[in-house]
Amino acid sequence: LPAQLPRVEVVVDLDEGDKECDCCQSPLHKMGESSSETLEFVPAHIKVIKTIRPKYTCRHCEREGIESVVKTALMPATAIPKSIATPSLLSQIIMCKYQFGLPLYRQETLFADIGIELSRQTMSSWMLRSAELLSPLYQRLKEILLSQAVIHGDETPLNVINADKATSYMWLYCCGDDKPGKGTNIVLFDYHNSRAGQCAVDFLDGYQGYMHVDGYKAYEQTKATLVACLAHIRRKFIEAKGNNKKTVKADVALNLIRKLYGIEQAIKD
Repeated sequence: LPAQLPRVEVVVDLDEGDKECDCCQSPLHKMGESSSETLEFVPAHIKVIKTIRPKYTCRHCEREGIESVVKTALMPATAIPKSIATPSLLSQIIMCKYQFGLPLYRQETLFADIGIELSRQTMSSWMLRSAELLSPLYQRLKEILLSQAVIHGDETPLNVINADKATSYMWLYCCGDDKPGKGTNIVLFDYHNSRAGQCAVDFLDGYQGYMHVDGYKAYEQTKATLVACLAHIRRKFIEAKGNNKKTVKADVALNLIRKLYGIEQAIKD
């Protein structure tokens, strides 16, 4: 188990009466110990943060009949003013919905199970407000992404309930090698109810570096230097070979691609 996790030691020892030899009844001495580890899950807990702001006024002015100014500290800044949501609660709802695919109606049920009435309509409005709050961060990440020499792009169909069109698309753009602590790793999502090339043109905003994509023609409308995806190319030769166990022309291409993969692996750093 990971060494950085907190540990609680539980000692299971013999009773004092058992710490003597069964043969001669002499006291036993400790010769060592055996240990094992198990993993315990501590369920998340919810607490209420009660913010108290004392009010102050002048007794002397009150006695003299002078209007006294009531002083109190300013309300601490909150993510969503006049809301019960703290940043930690918003982060939890966002993470459950967008990272782990847990819809708001299911989260509504989870909160109800621990006695918290939190409607999906309320959480939905919180998500919209959070999107506004996080917009500057998104724009900054986009600036960094488009400053990279090489990026990757792709689009995937997305079903949206009650949408004007049956199929919408989530366009994705990323950079880096997807390894924590190495280089710049950014993944950004750009939602559209269209698969038109203009979607990529608008997002890339004149980007002229290398972009690794599949063979979808829409990307040719951008100013990026397109880099073909070898995995997509290889797939066509796999289809051409089919179930043929004999060596065919497709095997020549597959062997060349295998060598290219070997070179990539050797020079990946």
